[in-house]
Formats: sequence, C-alpha cells, structure tokens
Amino acid sequence: MDAFIFHVLNTRQSTTQQEPPEGANKFLDLLRNSFSTELQKNAFWASLGTSLGISAGLALLFSILRPHNTVVYAPKLKNADEKHAPPPLGKGLFAWVKPVFKIREAELVDKIGMDATIFLRFTRMLRNMFIIMAIIGCAVMIPTNVVSTKKTGIPSDTWSSMTPLLVWGDAMWAHVVISYLFNIIVAYFLWRNYGTITRLRRQYFDSQIYQTSLHSRTLMITHIPNELRSDEGVARLTGQVNVTSGTPLTVIGRNVKILPDLIKEHDKTVHKLESYLSKYLKDPDHLPASRPTCSPSKNDKAYSKGQKVDAIEYLTSRIRDLERQIIHVRETVDMRDPMPFGFSSFESIPEAHAVAYSARRKHPDGTTIKLAPRPSDIIWKNLPLSKGKRRWKRFMNNIWVTLLTIIWVVPNALIAAFLTNLSNLGQVWPAFKVQLYAHPTTWAAVQGILSPAILSLVYLYLPTVFRRLAMRAGDTTKTSREKHVTHRLYAFFVFNNLVVFSFFSAIWAYISYIVDEAKGDHVNVWKAIQDQQLISKQLFPALCQVSQFWVIWLLQRNLGAAVDIAQLWTLFWVACARAFGQPTPRQLIQWTAPPPFEYAAYYNYFLFYSTVALCFATLQPIVLLVTAIYFALDASLKKYLLMYVFVTKTESGGQFWRILFNRLIFATILSNFVVALAIYARATSKWTMLIAMIPAPLLMLGFKWWCARTFDDRMYYYNKSAFKDPEANLSLPNKPRKNDRLSVRFGNPVLYKRLITPMVHAKATGVLSKIYQGRLQVDEHSSPSASTYGDVHMAALSASGRAIDRPSSAAPFESVPEGQLDFFYYKNRDEFGDEHGAGEIYGQHIDALSDRPSTPSTIYSGYGDRTGSPVGYGSRPVPYRVGSEGSGVHPAYRTGSPTVAPGQRGRSGPGYRGGSSDLGTQHQGLYSYRNESEAGLVRNAAQMPLGVSSEREESVERIRQGGSGWVGGRRGYGNVPQQESEEYDPMSYDYFREQGRGGGRH
Repeated sequence: MDAFIFHVLNTRQSTTQQEPPEGANKFLDLLRNSFSTELQKNAFWASLGTSLGISAGLALLFSILRPHNTVVYAPKLKNADEKHAPPPLGKGLFAWVKPVFKIREAELVDKIGMDATIFLRFTRMLRNMFIIMAIIGCAVMIPTNVVSTKKTGIPSDTWSSMTPLLVWGDAMWAHVVISYLFNIIVAYFLWRNYGTITRLRRQYFDSQIYQTSLHSRTLMITHIPNELRSDEGVARLTGQVNVTSGTPLTVIGRNVKILPDLIKEHDKTVHKLESYLSKYLKDPDHLPASRPTCSPSKNDKAYSKGQKVDAIEYLTSRIRDLERQIIHVRETVDMRDPMPFGFSSFESIPEAHAVAYSARRKHPDGTTIKLAPRPSDIIWKNLPLSKGKRRWKRFMNNIWVTLLTIIWVVPNALIAAFLTNLSNLGQVWPAFKVQLYAHPTTWAAVQGILSPAILSLVYLYLPTVFRRLAMRAGDTTKTSREKHVTHRLYAFFVFNNLVVFSFFSAIWAYISYIVDEAKGDHVNVWKAIQDQQLISKQLFPALCQVSQFWVIWLLQRNLGAAVDIAQLWTLFWVACARAFGQPTPRQLIQWTAPPPFEYAAYYNYFLFYSTVALCFATLQPIVLLVTAIYFALDASLKKYLLMYVFVTKTESGGQFWRILFNRLIFATILSNFVVALAIYARATSKWTMLIAMIPAPLLMLGFKWWCARTFDDRMYYYNKSAFKDPEANLSLPNKPRKNDRLSVRFGNPVLYKRLITPMVHAKATGVLSKIYQGRLQVDEHSSPSASTYGDVHMAALSASGRAIDRPSSAAPFESVPEGQLDFFYYKNRDEFGDEHGAGEIYGQHIDALSDRPSTPSTIYSGYGDRTGSPVGYGSRPVPYRVGSEGSGVHPAYRTGSPTVAPGQRGRSGPGYRGGSSDLGTQHQGLYSYRNESEAGLVRNAAQMPLGVSSEREESVERIRQGGSGWVGGRRGYGNVPQQESEEYDPMSYDYFREQGRGGGRH
C-alpha cells in the first residue's frame, strides 16, 4: 500500500539511473518507505490493549497494596503537621478515590503548597482543553479527510484515510478554519487560568505564611562594586531606587572561603564511614575476621597513592580532621573580605515590593536589585559570580547542551528508522526478516510496546543530566535553575523527538534521491531538486504516516501514569536493598521520607505531549482523543501523589506559570506552521490559504504580550507603588528591629549549619569501643572566639546554654534505635529535611520573623541534652508546647539557683539582650544570657554601626537632608552616615571587636 501511494505522489521516477550497491540500496529504500501499514495497524491494537490492560492492573494493585504500605503510598499522612496533613484514608480498596475528588483547590493551597496546586491546575487545564479539541477535531477533521480520500479513488486503509495524505483542493480550507478555532480554544484556557493563577498568587501574598516571612520584605542585590561592599554601601544602593520613606536593614555577603568544599567532603566521608560500619557490624556478636580497608582521600597528602588503610580508623580520623579545618575556617571568617552581594530588608512588604518594582529596569552602579528568594532557595556558590563569569558559564552551558542535542540526533534517527517499524530492520537483517514474516502478530505486538518504551527509557535520565548542566550555568536560585532545566529539556525534546524523529526518514529519502540523480548524470542536481519536491512528496507524507507512531507513544504514556501511582520502582528498589544489601541507618530513614516531586521533568513531559497533540491535531485527530484520555487519567493520579506521597523540595510560590504559558504559545504557533505546510503541499489555491494563515501566529504573539501587560505585575509584586504615609512612622515608638536576624537568615548556611554525625545501629553500639580505639569523647577544640560571630555556629548547645556532653559509649557516633529508623523522628533536622521539603509542611516556618526578640531561631533551638535524640535535633526551632513543666514558661527563660555557675561571668554591653545587666548574680535560662549568636562582627545587621540619633520625632525632611545627630549633608540616607570617623572605622577589624567587648559607639 505504501509503495502504491508513493508511486501516485511521485510523478517522475528514474528508470535509467545507475543503481547503488545492494546494501546501500536496501538502506535507502527502507528510509524512503519508513512504515509498513499492516504491521503498524497491528502494533496500534497491541499498544492499546497493553496500555489499557496493564494500567488497569497497576491501578488495582495500587488499591490493594495502599492500605498495607503507608510508608510508600501515604508518607505525608504521618509526617505532615495538622495544617498540611491530607485527609485521612480508609482501608477500603477504593477508599482513596473520594478524598482525592472531594477536596477543593482552596484547601489544596494549604495542604500541598502553591507549586503543587498550580501543577494540578495546569494538568486540569490541559485535560479540559484537549477534551474540547478532541470533540471538535474528531467531529470535523476525520469526516473531511475520509470523504476527500474516497473522492480520489485511490485505495486506502482506514488509518490513512483519517489523515490528509490523499486530500487535495478546497478541502484544505477545513484545516485553516480548525487551526483558528484551536488557537481560540488554547488562548481562552490560557487567559482564564492566567487570571485564576494571578488570583491565587494574590491570596498567597495575603497568607500568614508569606506575611510573616522575612524574604517577603527583603531585596537581594548582586554585582555590587568594590567600593560599595559594606552594609552602608548596600543601603546607598537601595536608596537610589527607594521610593518609600522606609529605612532598610542591610547586610553584605561574607566570604566563606573553602567552607562549602570542606563540608561537602565531610558529609561524603561520613556517608562512606556509615556504609563500612553497616556492613562490618551486621552481626555485632560475630564480627568478620578481617577489618574493612579503603583508599585514602585524594586530598589527604599524608598517604601515598594506592595505599590501603583501615577504613574505620582512617575515616573517623579524617572526619575529625575535617571538623577541625571547618572550625578553623569559621573562626577566620570576618568582614574584611566582603562579597559582591547583599540583602536589604524593609519593615513592611509593601515597601520592599515598591522598591523592587522601581528597580526592575534600573541597575544602580551596575547592580541588580530584585526581590529576595527564600534563603533555602539560594544557590550560594553562584551569588559572588561577576557578570562576565556568569555570561561565560551560561555560554559554556549552552555549548554543552547544543553538543548533547546534536550528538543525540544519531541514536534518535536510528530509533526512528528501525524500532518504529521492524520491517525496516528485516531489510538489512535477513535472519530477522524470516522470523518477522513467520510471526507477524507477535512482532507487531513487540513493535507497539517496545519502540515507545525504549524511546521513553532513553530520555528517562535526561532531566538529571540537564539539571547537572544547569548547576554550572550560574543560576542564583534553585527555582530559576529548575525553570531553565524545563526550558532546555523542552527545546531538546521538540528538536530531537518531534522534528528529527518525524522528518528524518523523509529528509534522508529526499537527499538520497538527489544524490542518485546526480550520480546517474541523466539530469543536473537543480533539476532533480525541482522534480523531487521536498514538502509535497517527502515531508508532508512522512508527517501523515508518523502520526500513527505518536498515537501509539501517547497510549504508552497512560501506562506511565499508572506506573507512577503504583510506585513500583520504589517498592522494588527498597525491597532489594533491604534483602541483599546492608543499608545504613541514614538510608533507612531517608527511604521512609516523602520523596521530592520533579517539577521540571513532569512539566516538560506535559508540555511535550501537548506540543505533539497540537502539531498533529489536523493530521491525525485521534491524537487529540488519546491526549485527552491521558490528561483525564493523570489529573486524578497526580492529585493523589501530590496530596499523599510527594513534597515540594523548594517552594517557589507558583513561579513556574509564565514558562508554561510561553511554551504553550510556542506549541500553538508551531502547529500553525504544520497546517501551513499541509496547505502548501495539498491546496490548489495555496497562496490564498497561506495568506489567510498569516494572522494566526501574529495574533498568538499579540495575545502573549497582552497577558504579560495585564497580569505579570500583579502576579509578581504585592504592590507597584508606595502607598504608605511618609509621616506615619513619626509617631511610632522606637522599636529597633533586632529580631529579624537578617545576617543569619540570609547568611550562607555553611557558616552555621551543624555537621552531621556518623550513624550506627543501636545494636552495634556496645562493640564500638572494641573496634575503634580513637577518641570516644567530643573534642573541646572550639575556641571562645568562635562564637563571637553572629551567624557562625561553633559549639552544640543544650537548652540550658551549656555545651552538650555526648554519651561516651557512642561518641563520636550517633546510635539509632531500631524503632526510630523513620523519617518522622528526624524531619526537623537539616541533613534530612532539606531534601524532603523541610519547612512549613512539618510545622517549621524557617523563614518566619521571630516572635520574641533575641530568639536565635535558626541556631540554638530544640536541642536536648542527648545528641542521639532524634526529635528536635537540627538547626530548626522546635515549638515549645504550653502546658509542659514550668507552668507555660519556656525553659530558656526560667530562673534557677542564685549562685553563679562555674566559669560563668556576668555580661553586659551591646551584645547583651537579657532582662538583667548583671548575670553574675543569678543563674538564668538560655535567653537570659548574652546571645552569642547575635554578637560580634556582623551584629545581626540591625542598625548602622556609626552613632546616629535613634529618635523618630524628626521630620522626614530633616532625616533626608541631615541635621543634628546625623552625619551627612543634604543627600544623606536615613541613618546611614556619609562620612566615617577615622577612630571608629566600621570596616576595621578592631571596631567590631570593640563592640563584641561592649565598646564602640552605638
């Protein structure tokens, strides 16, 4: 059948040309005829049967296993706090269906967050959009194509007759009309959801979680020049775009030196030691005869290359050495080497957003000022990059992505030529051809299942590859990195999967024909090009015939949706690891944690499915029906997964929408070009139709511009102008904003994060002293000056403020009881929570403004006297529950014996924030002592270091122009001095030391 169709389409066939060699001739022939009709038809039915059958079986398997394995199928039920916990599930077979369909979007925002809610809305939008398009496309295009095909009198199978392969003349006007109608449908759904998501964003701005966050009122300034790298410099830069009367708190970034590399190596060494201990201590009562050995670290110059050492002794010693190096580097961090980035925090959200909006197109002194992301969203190692280095990194990243895209063309083209039609493989493999003709039904089933499956598996790890490439591109936030990953993945899929895959056989056949004609010397090359029309005789027929493969491939995606909810890979991997491996306590804990949701990967898949459906909507309308079925199924399944299984690793507040909107606009315009190609190949009055198609993409571009002007500002800014009365602050009491902890909240975590401790099973604790002869006590090697820096954590403190004394039987290891090998006990520890959506979902608002002044909520909180206790261990605060011992008084504020604790001195001065100026006369709680985390060099970045008047009764005009109590002239900045005293230079090392001892000016 295909040969006959191509005979009709090709009006000229050479009869005298020289034949190429036999092998090359077969290869060219199979590329010219890339699909076998009978095999393809059987492959479609095989794919449909397996997709529906296996999907139904997996859904039933999930319903059976779910009530008995909540660790895999509902981990959020156990770990989320009351506000974020999903509705409870019954034990019935389909008890999960009602809670999923009953819950509404307003509740989902609180339960799963903005990012997950917008993902589900995007999925529902695609479902509804393709249902309407499928009805219209199947009702209009299929009858048009079938009737027009019959009029030609050319024999055709049912599948080909539904395509415009044999449609000519005025019937192509139907493609023009349907193209405009589909554009209107896409634009309507995008416009409606743009407005709804803008409304959700406005509600998010008004939510308690956003209103009480520090990042919501903070600006991030990057590319700061050398002369302005100070707290005062950040204030001056902000002042150039400040359209409000507010005076921000500012802090400049600090050089953390090699701390990130040291901590990364420390964590890697700890994980390695845990692995050796887990295997060696599998049976503590019967230890192996030989102790494990390992190769020393490449960074450890004390050992020669290739030397083997005792793994337990060496790794423990290496961990201790790394800890000492980390402490030493932390001790030497100060403000004498500031970085080219800083943060500026305002008193209110409207002030910060008004300044950010004012600065969106301004770059004072070459800087970039924008709203600060959540501290957990920042990629700290990329913040110090200069504009030149950042451009170079992006350029090299684009080079690598381009090379990967080009290299992938070869295997992708081979898959398109052979796996999509096994008869092509039989042309070059005679033995396989015999089997193919002997068992056509079996091989048709293999083709319908194998080809889409291999194509999907090949691209399974591409999101990971692109994410690792994006990490080198200089993105300053994880959210922007994920958006760039989505962008590059989509471009890769469209080029390699859609363009190359769909057009490869046609283009190769076209080129091979031209080469054959030129070699035969019968006609010149240009004449051959004119005769062998690329579009009408090669590209368009190839698109019509390859459409069947995309229908089969989308059918397989329904199977993928069922595999996702069944969590088969998780069940299989964990079961095998437990049965045949020796997992460490840390691994066992991580396996019980809610996994993070891969937004970039799933958004790319959904965008690509939509692009395929839109491009082939008029060529094979069945593709719209299959796509609608897929999104109808996945909308419900993904809703369950996001409610009960997955968490958002880094919440962006719904910032993915614009990249989704733009890609759908692109996909719609691309579909218009496909329609134009069909018109050029088949229409008789093609130029009239092509002119009629010109406004379609232009209208979509205009629609994009209109939506951006209408919605974007309201979506990303709380307000655009300062509406606060500039005189309003004059009557406010003088309440210094010291509880924001700007330097800590927006300080690099490597300065204060607690180092992880090797974990061992509790059953093996008793033999540690026998197998390890090193230290079994915590080294007290942190100097007193280590705590001088406000955001540098050096010593582990208990709730009483004393150094923790680890149990001598386990130190320097952490013993984990068998009953506590669960994420529930460790969800508030940084080492576990950061990878599994730590924060609000577990009841810890990390970015919240402190409710109590002087509460070091990100440093010393929630620690018990036992290091091995999992609950509350970490750098996140553990809420104190009223009703506990002490009649509702927090233990940190209780008073004790009037005697002075040994070694405790009375403290006072600027760093002290307790209730008494003489602590030497009474033993107080933790927060009654001087707060070491807020004293020292940075001074929590609250007020400016030089002496200024703190009275707010001066008029705004006087504050701006300078006057008594202020240093500066007419163009002075609030409390930012314009001249610095030589005696009290704020950039001097001794200045901050003076303040740390109670000296200096205030």
